[in-house]
Amino acid sequence: MSTVRRVLLLCLLVVVLGGVIFLATWDRPPPIQQIEVEIPDAQLPR
Repeated sequence: MSTVRRVLLLCLLVVVLGGVIFLATWDRPPPIQQIEVEIPDAQLPR
């Protein structure tokens, strides 16, 4: 394998692992907005 291919493969591996670690440790805040949906009586099971 050539040196250029090894460097590109290593860069790709670092980017993928960095993305996985970032998503695994990201503490995303929950949504604050309350959602209210009105369901008509005709759609409810009897």
